[in-house]
Amino acid sequence: MDYSIKNKNIILSEPDLDLDETLDCGQAFRWKKISSDYECTYTGRFLNDSLTVSQTSRGCFILHDVTEEEFLGKWVDYFDLGTDYTELKRQFSEDETLSKACNFAGGIRLLRQNSWECLISFIISQNNNIPRIKGIIDRLCEHYDDRFPEAEELAAETPDSLTYLRSGFRAKYLCDAASRTAQGLTDLNAIAAMPIDEARSALKAIKGVGPKVAECVLLFGMHRTEAFPVDVWIKRVLAEYYPNGFPAFAAQNAGIAQQYLFHYIRSISGRTE
Repeated sequence: MDYSIKNKNIILSEPDLDLDETLDCGQAFRWKKISSDYECTYTGRFLNDSLTVSQTSRGCFILHDVTEEEFLGKWVDYFDLGTDYTELKRQFSEDETLSKACNFAGGIRLLRQNSWECLISFIISQNNNIPRIKGIIDRLCEHYDDRFPEAEELAAETPDSLTYLRSGFRAKYLCDAASRTAQGLTDLNAIAAMPIDEARSALKAIKGVGPKVAECVLLFGMHRTEAFPVDVWIKRVLAEYYPNGFPAFAAQNAGIAQQYLFHYIRSISGRTE
């Protein structure tokens, strides 16, 4: 990662980042692609901190109207710029299928999201598509003056009071997650530090949190890179390419490897969602 400061913007050089592959791949839901004169531009939020970022060419970016202090204190961590993805991809490429996946979408990075926001987002994601997930989260934040609500705020809601979200059966799960978190029954910071199997069990104590949502929260909200969310696409990958099990050498960073595989299998299957 190299960067400079120009006209109140951060100019970033990072070869292992692509905005489309990272911000629109289903790991975060508060980013929107907007028209611009650049290759692509996204505007979004991490909790209540907003950012507009443009990709000017492969590996070159502008973080608009961001101070160096904000960049180093917030966005370096969020975009996981301290991790050497070149080395990770080199390791993954010991496996033929992973090598193809890394070459296909080598600009995917794992975003380091907030565990509370991630929990609520992936409860909403159940049996849902990305546009609908984004719409529900947008309505939630608009209701709280364009803020992502704290657990204590959301705990004051009921399934009936959340009808404006149009989230269906998920409303009662949101209320349970908020109530447990606000009361301290679910301590997300403590869960993040638990052995992985204990952390999985603790998350699944929340109503509506099954294995896939738990793995997503661990991976995207707690940066537990050994977590491995499995949906229909990854089931297909495992059945077709890894009938004898996922490569042991990649186990510690299996969640990052999963991101490459997820994008690869959906794309070669002709999916455009």
